[in-house]
Amino acid sequence: MLVAAYVAFAFLLAICVSLEFSACRSKITGRSCSNPAFLRFQLDYYQVYFLALAADWLQGPYLYKLYQHYHFLEGQIAIIYVCGFASTVLFGLVSSSLVDRLGRKKSCILFSLTYSVCCLTKLSWDYFVLVVGRVLGGLSTALLFSAFEAWYVHEHVERYDFPSDWIPATFSKAAFWNSVIAVGAGVVANVFAEWLGLGPVAPFMVSIPFLVMAGVLAMKNWDENYGKKRALSRTCTDGLKCLLSDRRVLLLGTIQALFESVIYIFIFLWTPVLDPHNPPLGIVFSSFMAASMVGSSLYRIATSKKYHLQPMHILSLSVLMVFFSLFMLTFSTNPGQENPLESFLAFLLIELSCGLYFPSMGFLRQKVIPEKDQAGVMHWFRVPLNLLACLGLLILHDSDYKTGTRNMFTICSVMMVMALLAVVSLFTVVRNNAELRMPSPAGHTETSSEL
Repeated sequence: MLVAAYVAFAFLLAICVSLEFSACRSKITGRSCSNPAFLRFQLDYYQVYFLALAADWLQGPYLYKLYQHYHFLEGQIAIIYVCGFASTVLFGLVSSSLVDRLGRKKSCILFSLTYSVCCLTKLSWDYFVLVVGRVLGGLSTALLFSAFEAWYVHEHVERYDFPSDWIPATFSKAAFWNSVIAVGAGVVANVFAEWLGLGPVAPFMVSIPFLVMAGVLAMKNWDENYGKKRALSRTCTDGLKCLLSDRRVLLLGTIQALFESVIYIFIFLWTPVLDPHNPPLGIVFSSFMAASMVGSSLYRIATSKKYHLQPMHILSLSVLMVFFSLFMLTFSTNPGQENPLESFLAFLLIELSCGLYFPSMGFLRQKVIPEKDQAGVMHWFRVPLNLLACLGLLILHDSDYKTGTRNMFTICSVMMVMALLAVVSLFTVVRNNAELRMPSPAGHTETSSEL
C-alpha cells in the first residue's frame, strides 16, 4: 500500500498538471480581468479564504486515525461523526441568518475562533470533549461555506461596484486553488504526522496558526457588511413550495441527497478500510484530492466548445461510476478476502466522480432553482442528505465492524441505484428543456434528442 499510494499520487498529479496545461493552451479557462483595483480586492479576499481552506483541509486525513489513536471503538467513533453531521444540519439551517445579523466580517472571525477551539479539543482523550469539538466543527463548517462568500459578493457589488459578471471568475479561481490547497494539505499533514513522527494530532495543531492568521487578516483588511434580515421560517417555507411544485427540483434534490450522503459515509469509512494495511494516510488523502481535481478538469474540457458534452450526461456518468466503485468495494472488503489495492482504486474512482458531479450539479441547480429560492431549497436538500449519512453510520455502529463495512457498501450501492433511477426520471422531464444545456458552439444546431 505504501508504494501504491505514492505511485498513484505521482501519477494523478502528473495528469492534473497536463490537463491544466492543456486547458490553458486551449483557453478553456477563459480570460482573467486585469483591473488593478479588482485584483487587489481579490487578493484581500483570497488571503483570508485560502488560509481558512488550508486549515480545514489539514484536518481531513487524520481525523478518524486520531480517534482510533485514543483507543475508541468503531461504534464510538461513528457516534462522534454523527454528532458532527447533526451539528452541520442544525447550524446550516441558521448560519445564513446568523451571518447576516452578526455581520459577515465578524462571522469569519468567529469561524477562526470556533475552529481553533475545535482543533484544541483534539488534544483531549475525553470522549465528551471530542464530541463538543465535532459540534464546534459543524458550526465552523457552516460559517466557512456561508460567511466568506456572502462577504465577498456584498463587497464586490455594493462597496466596489464591480460588474457582477466578474464574480464567477473569482469563484472559479477559488475552486481551482481550493483543489490545489487540498492536495498540498494532505502532503503537509503526512509530513507532520508520519515523517516527523508527531502523531495524528499534529495536523490539527498546524491548522491553528492558519486560522489565527485568517482571523487577523480579516480583522485588519476587511470592512464589515450585513445582509437583509430574513425570517428563517419564510425562507424554508418558500423553499419547500419550490421543491414540491417543480418536479425537476425534487428530482435534483433526490439525486443530491442520495449521492452526497454516500460520499459522507465514504469519508468515514476510507480510513478504517485502508489503515490496517499501513498506507501513508496524508498521501492517500492527497491522491483522493488529486483524483477529484482530475475530474473537475475533465468536466471543463468535456463541456468546452470542442467536445460540448452536456452537464446532464456528465451527472449520469458520475453517478454510474460511484455505483461501479461501490460494487467493487462490496467484494474488496469481504471479511477474510480483503483487497486493499482494489479498495484504494475504488476510492479514487469515487473521488474522480465527485470532480465530475459537483460542477454538473451546480450548473443544473443554478438553472432549475430560482435565485430567490436557492437558500431555502438548499436547506431542504441538506436535511435528508445528512439524515441518510447519520442513519448509515448508526447502522454501522450497531453492526460487527468486519461485516458491517461490507454491508454498508452494499446499502450505498442500493442508494446509488435509486440515484440512477432519479437521473433517468430527470432525463425524461428535461428532455426538451433548452435552458439546461450548455451554450452551443457557433454554427451548431442542437436537437432535443441530444440532451
